[in-house]
Amino acid sequence: MASEDPIYRVAFLNQDKVYELYVRHVYPSDMWGFVELEGFIFGSRSELLVDPGEEKLKQQFADVKRSLVPMQAIIRIDEVRQEGTAKISDAKGTVTAFPTIPPKRQ
Repeated sequence: MASEDPIYRVAFLNQDKVYELYVRHVYPSDMWGFVELEGFIFGSRSELLVDPGEEKLKQQFADVKRSLVPMQAIIRIDEVRQEGTAKISDAKGTVTAFPTIPPKRQ
């Protein structure tokens, strides 16, 4: 029995907004401190109702093959059974940055 490729819902901060995207591949980047997102999934154009938020994301990521997101910006990564609607929302509340090691003083 062939297994289906997993689908991931990734939420991350970008300019005081929370982006929620669906992708086929999520992995650590060769560039230290980044997560790579690849294989963006957006709703079918055959749908009658068009979500303006998803359309904005679809246009923004139209020519993007792979996106590198800083690890500190990642809020959550979920493996899901099927894709949903990509969206942008306002970041509400307090989001604490991932702890890092402070530089050594000389």
